[in-house]
Amino acid sequence: MAAITASMVAELRGKTDAPMMECKKALTEADGDLVRAEEILRVRLGNKASKASARVAAEGVVALDVAADGKTGAIVEVNSETDFVAKNDDFLAFSRKLAGLVSASAPADVAALSAAPLDGGTVESVRTALVGKIGENMSIRRFARIAAQGRLLSYVHGGSKIGVLVDLVGGDDALGRDLAMHIAASKPKALDASGVDAALLETERRVAVEKAREAGKPEAMLEKIAEGTVQKFLKDVTLLGQVFVKAEDGKQTIEQLLKAKGARVASFTLYVVGEGIEKKVADFAAEVAAQAAAARQ
Repeated sequence: MAAITASMVAELRGKTDAPMMECKKALTEADGDLVRAEEILRVRLGNKASKASARVAAEGVVALDVAADGKTGAIVEVNSETDFVAKNDDFLAFSRKLAGLVSASAPADVAALSAAPLDGGTVESVRTALVGKIGENMSIRRFARIAAQGRLLSYVHGGSKIGVLVDLVGGDDALGRDLAMHIAASKPKALDASGVDAALLETERRVAVEKAREAGKPEAMLEKIAEGTVQKFLKDVTLLGQVFVKAEDGKQTIEQLLKAKGARVASFTLYVVGEGIEKKVADFAAEVAAQAAAARQ
């Protein structure tokens, strides 16, 4: 039996927001396996025990660039330490220039982008100079360049905290902008079921089976219940399965909307600043104490 430490309990609580004792019980049952313990909590407490994927803490911006003909475009996430710097004009200008560079030169990765020429130097030299000027670190986290099958429409939301590029084939620009806004609001994980991670579906299926079993459902019904749960999950997380946020009847899905407009979405790219990053929470009292101790040495 694995030893269940306070740090393990705290980590599971941080991921799930479940009560401490429930976290400890789940970890004990899972023999210290954090992933399995989270599944156990989901069975017992429902989806409220799985908040980690929605926790976005890092600061920065998402910058977009779309060619005039809509055939190529880029999306870039640049991180900063504080939201104050994320609103700095020089930082914003730097981020926009990066998006333009990605769109024009299609660098292979962040290292290649950092080595690209910019303002008489390189992206890295400009970044370093900006760090020195502002006094805060900043980093290029990720980017994507899209060559459209149709044409690209874009949307930026929340002070550049969310950025979307949609490759729309057919339809008109108004439809494309509506789709981009929908994606920013509903945050689908994939275009359709084929783009959803099989491991994620298996987890949903397994949790559904365990919840149904604990509810006393007959064993013969478990697989059918699990399949229904998975199908509902797919409607929630795939763009085509989601109900359009502006649907007048409150029922029309994106798939139905596109069919009515004679259009299709070839792909979409959604960036949310800090997605998947946990910001370090500073313990200022401890930091001051540590600095004072260091000064005495």
